[in-house]
Amino acid sequence: MRRLYHIWLSPACRTIRVALAEKELDVDLVVEPYWERRAEFLALNPAGDVPVLVEADGAVISGVEPIAEYLEDVYKSRPLIGTAPLARAEVRRLVDWFEDKFAREVTQYIHGEKFAKRFLHKMPPDSEAMRAGLLNIKGHLDYIGHLIDRRRWLAGDEFSMADIAAAAQLSVIDYLGDVPWDRYEAARDWYARIKSRPSFRPILADHIAGLPPPKHYADLDF
Repeated sequence: MRRLYHIWLSPACRTIRVALAEKELDVDLVVEPYWERRAEFLALNPAGDVPVLVEADGAVISGVEPIAEYLEDVYKSRPLIGTAPLARAEVRRLVDWFEDKFAREVTQYIHGEKFAKRFLHKMPPDSEAMRAGLLNIKGHLDYIGHLIDRRRWLAGDEFSMADIAAAAQLSVIDYLGDVPWDRYEAARDWYARIKSRPSFRPILADHIAGLPPPKHYADLDF
């Protein structure tokens, strides 16, 4: 059985969990406290971070983008990056937008302070950083609305890795109760469609002891 080393509120890990589910690939999830830098884990990934996918034959693939590309190359059951060159380029552009730009402008300020710093490392969060993240998320929700007003899904007519990457980032912010959905109807409607997919249900079932999500988090009709 393949294994995925992950942690709960990691957008990168959630991206791979959803991609595996979309491709209907079974996987054992192994929670890895990567900050402990276990020797056994470092032997799998010297960089010491997650996600790390270990195939049944022992092959090891580390990092969200390498794993996503590997799954697309090896498992053809459901394309998630598209088939035509321009379509694939647009999917990759938006994946980069959310995994880089959104992560830098929103996730590291909200998730990084409220979860990683305060919950994992028991350090006081930086309120100025959190305010910056709450301000920055508005532009990204506007952009999601702009795309959805013109397309069925973020990158075009087909559900893709662009939707998965965006939803994975937003899901960790939503778990912390910091997405202002009521002001961004188009983005909320798109996210509601994501939440209704069977591949996303395990994400909504995540529940961290001592850090419960808001009531709407797992509600499909929020």
